[in-house]
Amino acid sequence: MTPIKFVERRNVKIISQLIVIVISAGLAFAQRTTEKPVLHGRHWLAITGKPLAATAGARIFMQGGNAIDAACAMLAATCTMFDVLSWGGETQALIYNPHTKKVIAVNGLGVAPSGATAEFYKGKGYKYPPAYGPLAAVTPGTPGGLLLMLAEFGKLSLKDVLAPAMEMAAGYAMEKETADSIERNKEQIKNWPYSKKILLPHPGESREAPYPGEIFRQPDLLLTLKKLVAAEQQALKKGKNRKQAIYAAYDRFYKGDIAAEFVRGCREQGGLIINEDLAKWKPLLEEPVMTTYKGINVYKLSCWVQGPVMLQALNMLENIDLRAMGLNSVRYIHTLYQVMNLAFADRDFYYGDPYFPPAEPLKGLLSKEYAKERLKSINWEKNDPNSRPGDPYPFEGKTNPWLNLLAAGDAGAPAKVFPAAEQDKIAASFFSGTTSIQACDKEGWVVSVTPSGGWIPACIAGDTGIGMSQRAQSFVLDEKENPFNVIAPGKRPRATLTPGLALKKGRPFLSFAVQGGDTQDQNLLQFFLNVVEFGMNVQEACEAPNIVSFQMKDSFDNHERLPGKLTLNRQVPVWISSALAKMGYNIDIRKYTSGPINAIFFDWLHKTFWGGSSNYGEDYGIAW
Repeated sequence: MTPIKFVERRNVKIISQLIVIVISAGLAFAQRTTEKPVLHGRHWLAITGKPLAATAGARIFMQGGNAIDAACAMLAATCTMFDVLSWGGETQALIYNPHTKKVIAVNGLGVAPSGATAEFYKGKGYKYPPAYGPLAAVTPGTPGGLLLMLAEFGKLSLKDVLAPAMEMAAGYAMEKETADSIERNKEQIKNWPYSKKILLPHPGESREAPYPGEIFRQPDLLLTLKKLVAAEQQALKKGKNRKQAIYAAYDRFYKGDIAAEFVRGCREQGGLIINEDLAKWKPLLEEPVMTTYKGINVYKLSCWVQGPVMLQALNMLENIDLRAMGLNSVRYIHTLYQVMNLAFADRDFYYGDPYFPPAEPLKGLLSKEYAKERLKSINWEKNDPNSRPGDPYPFEGKTNPWLNLLAAGDAGAPAKVFPAAEQDKIAASFFSGTTSIQACDKEGWVVSVTPSGGWIPACIAGDTGIGMSQRAQSFVLDEKENPFNVIAPGKRPRATLTPGLALKKGRPFLSFAVQGGDTQDQNLLQFFLNVVEFGMNVQEACEAPNIVSFQMKDSFDNHERLPGKLTLNRQVPVWISSALAKMGYNIDIRKYTSGPINAIFFDWLHKTFWGGSSNYGEDYGIAW
């Protein structure tokens, strides 16, 4: 045997072994059992981020409520459990109405209060509005969003729907995650007297927070919820119909004695919200934005959240054969990372409150032709650490009025370099807060909700028991960063909260949402592709290994970014992570990277529902 032939045969043997390994790895992934089972339901599904809250949804379904009633009950329960949100936060939803066969958007995002100007915050030495405390608060949106959804689309009374949350406010066994979060944040909580009174029941002891399993009582919140129900019941006694009675509860919250105490408690602690701010604010029903991906209609909320980012990414990816690349191959990961960064660069500069001037170029941003133009800027060989916003204005027949800001601002400018410990803190901020709620029923109602705000450490407003939102931190103070998202009284911050719904052949196909901050549309994009491109069932898609980029601006705290930082799941082979590292990526490996995502797939062949509930955290679903 000559040396050359020996080398050739050895190479053939090595290549054959590699092929077997790759095929085996692919088969193992395709055939692997998920950590959680698929939820199969015929009549209804209730899924959310907390097991007790999923039980609340199931209870309402068993009382004859529809998916809206159940979603509202789950929302009320999760708000009562603090940690990732509370009653003073914000609620965003997409609803499929089976009678009109339309998708409806619910805008329950609060607005900046009177006096909340860029000059005010700059005068106090802030680069951005603070992350916590009364000056981080926008007006509470969750009560209004819940009451609007219930009044317009539900079946049951407010009394019925709030019953589980009221039982919990009277006392429930606190779970470990929230209890430990309170203990970790207790020094900050001690700055706010009403928060300290409720959240730290063991003052002066080594552990001042509740213990896991301890009965956690919130008498102030219970009284507030009783007041809402009393307003509804009194209106019914006066001959008002169901909808009018629910709106009577709305008026008591935003214009009555609850509002007065909320404002008093907020301002006593240094906040800016006044009675007029609450009275003028209203939740809104809107037309969602939509794009098509290979014949599937994908719906998102408009640019007052980051939802259009996923639509922009899909518009770009529709021009690429992702399936041929292979799931989580080097090429696939690089493509997703670059496409997401281009969409998020646009978000960071062009998204804001569409009810406030200037008008966002949303038509251009969602143009299929603009997507093709954006693809031309991708470097296919290595990471571009300075992804810049594009120019969508020509794609709606206009001239960009912000070219001077793009040139003078920090869009795409080199980012700071942070030590490892600081990078970990910034990266953690990308996942901040939030829960998700999914519900559907046999009548055809579908609800996808991403509520948030008022998480631990929450500043509670007076004796209402309501933790205030921290969403003002998502504003900017300098128009060079984003002329559409500069804080102003009455304006909504550009939030991260982004439920999703997809229709196929005019019928519900997928309903999906995820916890987290700036990672939300990254996770949801990959979930959607897992189902549509790679044939996963809904539970597999919820658990599948995702990538995470930190190259966009964080929407929280100091709005930092980490160009090139890439989180990979530990299931990704080492040769893939090594190849990506050579392309300029700073690799971070984690066990769980998928969300946590919760979702529903609609099986029209069998007329059943498939539910996926993430294996990432405490997410839980119940089906019947």
